[in-house]
Amino acid sequence: MSSPELDIVEFLLTAAIYTETRDLDERDLPPKYRRVFWEDGEVERPLTTTTNTAAAATGVDRPWEAVSGLMFTDRDDFSGKIEFSDRGMAESWFLERASHDRLRANPTLAHAFGEDAGVDYEDAREKNRPIHADRVWIDSLLEEMFDEDEEEMLDLVEIRAPEEIEMTLEDLVLTTDQENEIHKVVKAIEHRDYLAEIGLREIGKLLFVGPPGTGKTSVARALAQDLDLPFVEVKLSMITSQYLGETAKNVDKTFEIAKRLSPCILFMDEFDFVAKTRSSDEHAAIKRAVNTLLKSIDEISLIQDDVLLIGATNHPNQLDAAAWRRFDEIVNFPKPDGQMRADILRIVTRRMEIDGFDPDALASATEGLTGSDLRLVLREAVLDALTEERTTLTQQDLLDAVEGFEERDNLKNMDMIDGDAETLVAGGSDGHAHDHDH
Repeated sequence: MSSPELDIVEFLLTAAIYTETRDLDERDLPPKYRRVFWEDGEVERPLTTTTNTAAAATGVDRPWEAVSGLMFTDRDDFSGKIEFSDRGMAESWFLERASHDRLRANPTLAHAFGEDAGVDYEDAREKNRPIHADRVWIDSLLEEMFDEDEEEMLDLVEIRAPEEIEMTLEDLVLTTDQENEIHKVVKAIEHRDYLAEIGLREIGKLLFVGPPGTGKTSVARALAQDLDLPFVEVKLSMITSQYLGETAKNVDKTFEIAKRLSPCILFMDEFDFVAKTRSSDEHAAIKRAVNTLLKSIDEISLIQDDVLLIGATNHPNQLDAAAWRRFDEIVNFPKPDGQMRADILRIVTRRMEIDGFDPDALASATEGLTGSDLRLVLREAVLDALTEERTTLTQQDLLDAVEGFEERDNLKNMDMIDGDAETLVAGGSDGHAHDHDH
C-alpha cells in the first residue's frame, strides 16, 4: 500500500527516529532522504521536517495537505515544520498500513520496528544503496578534490551516479557467454577479500571489443546501475588532446578520481587511441601521457583499489601487444544475428502499441544493423506516425522506417571496421555470441 499520507508519515517517522538514535548513520537512511539532508559532506542531526524537505524527499507536492486530516500531526505556520502531536499514535497508524517491503526498504524503520514486524535490520541495511553511490556524495567528494583552477578536468571525465543510469542489464539482450562474464565480475567484486587473501590480484580489467552501436558502453553503464557503483567514463582522445601540456596530469587525476570514488567502474572508451599514439609521431607530451596511462592501468586493481576497469575499442586491429596484455578478459561485441535482433526489437517495443507486430520478420529485414541502428529505426517509425497524428504503429511503418534508414545509411561515406565480416556477426565463425545495445 502506498499513498501520499503514508509516504509523509514514513518520512516524519524516519527523521524523528534517526535524529534520536545515534547508532544509526547515513547508510540507514533511504537514498531519497539522504539527498535532501546531505550538507557539507554529511547528514547532520537533527533532521528538520518542513513542507519543503518533505516534498523533496517524497515527491508529494503538498505534504501538509496529505496529512493535515490525521489526528496526530501538526504544523508550525511560521517555520513550515511538520511534526507529530502524538508520536505513539503515529507509529501505530503507520505500522497498521506499512508493508514488509516498505520496512525492508528503510533501515531506520527496520531498526526501530523490524523485530516486531518480522523484518531483519541488517538485511535492510545491506540492501540499501550505499552512500558512496549517491550523487550528493559524489559531488561533495569532487568539490573536495578540485579547486577552481582544476575544474576543467571535470570536462574530460563524466561521472554518473547509479541513480542517473536508466538502463539495467535486464534491458539488454545477453547471451550465455555474456552473462557468464558478468557473473564472474560480480563474484569477483563480492569476494574481493578472499581473492586478496589467496594472492589473486590480477583480475577485474575487461576489454570490450566490437563495432560502434553494439552495446559496449550500455553494458558497462548497466553493470554500474545493477551493482550500485559510480560510473566514471573517459574518452582517451579527449583526455590526451584538449590540454596538451597537462595530459599526463589529467591521466593521473582520472585514476585518482576512480580510487577516491571506489568502489566504482572506470570506463575508458576509444582505447585504440593508446596504440595509435604509440606507433605514430604524436607530440611527446601525448606519448608521455599514454605511457602514464599504461602504467596507471598496471597499478590499479579491483582487489586492492575496488575499481573495476573496463576499456572499449571499435578498432581492435589497431591495438598492440602492450595494450592487449593489460586486460585479463576480452569480451567481443559483434553485430547481432537474426535471433538477437528479434529479441532486441521485442524489448525496445514493449511499451509501444504496434498492430500486426512481427519481430522475427522485422529482424530478417534488418540484417547487418546494430542494436543502436534498430533504436534509430524505431524512432523514425514513431516520428513518422506522429506526423499523421497516430500513436499506434503498424508493421508496415517499421518496414518503411528500415528502408528509409538504409537509404540514409548508404549516403554516408564511412569506412567499415576492418576485419572479416563473418566474424563480426554474433554466432559467426569465432563460435562466440555476445550482448548488444538496444
